[in-house]
Amino acid sequence: MKTSIATVCLAGDLREKLAAIAAAGFDGIEIFEQDFIAFDGSPADVGRMVRDHGLDITLFQPFRDFEGLPEPLRRRAMERAERKFDVMQELGTDLMLVCSSVHPEALGGVTRMADDFAELGERAARRGLRAGFEALAWGKHVHDHRDAWEVVRRADHPNVGLILDSFHTLARKIDSDTIRAIPGDRIFFVQLADAPLIEMDLLYWSRHFRNMPGEGDLDVAGFMRAVAATGYDGPLSLEVFNDQFRGGSPHTIAVDGHRSLLYLMDQVSRQQPDIAIAVPEMPARIHADGVAFVEFAANEAETEMLAGLLRSLGFRRVGRHIAKAVELWQQGEVRMVVNTDPDGFAHASHIAHGLNICDVGLKVDDAHDTVARARALGAAPFHQPVGPGEMDIPAIRGVGAGIMHFIDDTSGLSEVWRTEFRPVEDDAPGRSAGLTRVDHVAQTMNYEEMLTWSLFYVSLFETAKQPMVDVVDPGGLVRSQAIESPDGAFRITLNGAETHRTFAGRFIADSFGSSVQHVALATNDIFAAAEALEENGFEPLPIPGNYYDDLAARFGLDEAFVARLRKANLLYDRTGQGSFLQLYSRPFGDGIFFEIVERQGGYSGYGGPNAPYRVAAQSRLMRPGSAPSN
Repeated sequence: MKTSIATVCLAGDLREKLAAIAAAGFDGIEIFEQDFIAFDGSPADVGRMVRDHGLDITLFQPFRDFEGLPEPLRRRAMERAERKFDVMQELGTDLMLVCSSVHPEALGGVTRMADDFAELGERAARRGLRAGFEALAWGKHVHDHRDAWEVVRRADHPNVGLILDSFHTLARKIDSDTIRAIPGDRIFFVQLADAPLIEMDLLYWSRHFRNMPGEGDLDVAGFMRAVAATGYDGPLSLEVFNDQFRGGSPHTIAVDGHRSLLYLMDQVSRQQPDIAIAVPEMPARIHADGVAFVEFAANEAETEMLAGLLRSLGFRRVGRHIAKAVELWQQGEVRMVVNTDPDGFAHASHIAHGLNICDVGLKVDDAHDTVARARALGAAPFHQPVGPGEMDIPAIRGVGAGIMHFIDDTSGLSEVWRTEFRPVEDDAPGRSAGLTRVDHVAQTMNYEEMLTWSLFYVSLFETAKQPMVDVVDPGGLVRSQAIESPDGAFRITLNGAETHRTFAGRFIADSFGSSVQHVALATNDIFAAAEALEENGFEPLPIPGNYYDDLAARFGLDEAFVARLRKANLLYDRTGQGSFLQLYSRPFGDGIFFEIVERQGGYSGYGGPNAPYRVAAQSRLMRPGSAPSN
């Protein structure tokens, strides 16, 4: 599988783009004419620079408004094509993309357009070049790949072929299976892009909202299965126009793009194993059975504060590490690790971010397979020296500042708690609150990073994205998206801050890019948990009385039930699937907090309608002069 990406996908000048593309592992580039024209060198210079990066120029594009023109416009179009052929030969590429015309004077008629391409093919052949015809979704006469193929078929020239673009086919809701009837050797090039489902003008949608395969809502895998069935074995290239990408890091976007192609082709090869596809070997997507542990990086003073908070939540200190300044706290299946060791990753993380959640461990079926798949998809493995008596737990660097460790039963890694920790008796245990497991972990990032994070999780684990939710913060908007496994055992919520004035945005700024902002803990009886927490001295996030007055009116709840909610500062939501109860700690550190949840009757959401009230309450406590009590 030869991978390629259009230079228009990335921010930066041409030199920056090529460096990022090569570093990400691509084989070639589509050189976008605008990038070439803006470069301060000759076509030959550009060609040498591309090859010096170990890349090929797979396509030169775009050549616009060619077919179906009346004279003298037709003659001028042929002359323009000859000038582009001159440039291509200097660049060292042989394929030009011709997109379907939007020229106001372009005439219809398949025969007329086929004749134009037959002549173009003759001109290209004399120079050893080729031309590919692409149907733009907004083309004047040709906006369907079936019509473009008919033009190519009738042109009947070996140097003229079809170029397919997943966006143009899927945006018009054209059945991808119609591609299967096209001979693979007549398809010269395949471009891939995804997009969120938005009802808007096709051109505007295409120019501003495309994203990498796997980041949007289009069935790019179905499109690619149809392409693979034709026997096509040419380059697979990304052509993505996205406002966020134009202002983002070229390196990050290139890495995402390469990961998206590998993930896409891995999907296709598993969904349709009878089709031979050259894709790097990797284990299948990983089933995660939940969170094995959450690790805090802290100093001694913060450890004392955390000890008080964890006890108030019903946790007990159950172990100390055999060789490091690391404590283990547990309740039910929930393990909290507090690391104050002066060496290692946690110490470095504390220097960079202050008190933070630096590591999340996941329970998986096979830890080594998890790292193998992550590495195949471009993730960086993580390793630090292992001391006597310690276990080497497989790990990778996450998308943000933290790391992820993986624990399984197969390799005996789940014995780490007995192997590396000596049991201790807690000197001041509180009452258990009946917390059973981690319901979900919430990670906060800048909004423009959300696509990167979602692709990371969806490509690595057996998960699916839930619809995006807008959270209204007093300081602006936060986008929230849940990613979860089919059985709900593993849930991650991604919260993208659009401004640093929001509670989430201040967390990113104050913690210098730390990512995990809150951990939600499950209970089977939140009222009993609230009673235990009160006995332990836990200080809940105070919720204003107006919330409960509105709640009673909105859901028609029993007065006694609302009174219980009000007394315990519980939040409530209900859907047709069931109900959801939430209790929050006060924020600590730079805005970290805990959440306790009870799901009833198959409720699968995250209490989205309550988020604005929770955020407003947290923001009040984080104002200068209103320091959190924990």
